[in-house]
Amino acid sequence: MTAGAATRGLPVEFSGLTKHFGTVVAVDNLSFTVQPGRVTGFLGPNGSGKTTTLRMLLDLVHPSAGTATIGGRSYHDFENPSKIVGAVLEATSFHPARRARTHLRMVARAGGHDEKRADEVLQLVGLTEDAKRKVGGFSMGMRQRLELATALIGDPDVLILDEPSNGLDPQGIAWLRDFMRFFAGEGRTVLVSSHLLSEMAQTIDDAVIVSFGQLKAQGTLEEITSGVTGLVMRARTPEADRLCTVLTQAHIAFRRLGHDEVAMDAVRPEQVGPLLASNQIVLYELTQEGADLESVFLSLTAGLGFGQLAPRP
Repeated sequence: MTAGAATRGLPVEFSGLTKHFGTVVAVDNLSFTVQPGRVTGFLGPNGSGKTTTLRMLLDLVHPSAGTATIGGRSYHDFENPSKIVGAVLEATSFHPARRARTHLRMVARAGGHDEKRADEVLQLVGLTEDAKRKVGGFSMGMRQRLELATALIGDPDVLILDEPSNGLDPQGIAWLRDFMRFFAGEGRTVLVSSHLLSEMAQTIDDAVIVSFGQLKAQGTLEEITSGVTGLVMRARTPEADRLCTVLTQAHIAFRRLGHDEVAMDAVRPEQVGPLLASNQIVLYELTQEGADLESVFLSLTAGLGFGQLAPRP
């Protein structure tokens, strides 16, 4: 990182972004903004259009309609985009016989950067002691760190990460969380897609939730998780299996928490009470809780509506 980086962040903007693959709509009129100095979580089920959206931002896929810009400019308009954007979208096929430092020096030369950056980014990602090791002997977690080092070679203003925790052990995930916080703390922009909701809840400032290529909710983590009261009902019952069947038939999103406990999303006591009574479900306990990121995510991506969590313009 360089001095004065706190002023370098750039907004990332998606406006009416749409992508059709034949008759399949992968991304559907998607609009949102990622602000500098913050970590934004891009959340959605597999197949929800997240990776396609990021690939359109990086000019790897051409949109059917709409725009994706970085600081008001398209990725292909930057003379040297590696100085502006660093991205980890998918596993790279590293040459197994190439050493980590050699790989990064080659990337630096190709991008017009000083080869000294290789050692700097190795230190940033905690691979200094492995600089001379051949990549073929790296674990998956070490390869993820090398991917990140490659993305950082140009000292970019914006960092785009697609499922960066894959292959990392708990210590590595904690390290990645701290790194993203550090990067955003310098005023830079971080957009990270992930399915690890509990981890994202500890990491992100803002969240963008998508499903079937459409925006379902966006805002700060606090806005999204506190925007609806009474969102989660927890039931303890000796008939948990039968309760799950009843909830499935009623199209109510739920999570099995244990052998006798079920969490129901997007319901209130007046909704679930009569349902349980009419099906004669025996209850030990029925409690109402506030929302958490996981319950909001599961309910939104299940197609349930919330009023207050409607996408903001």
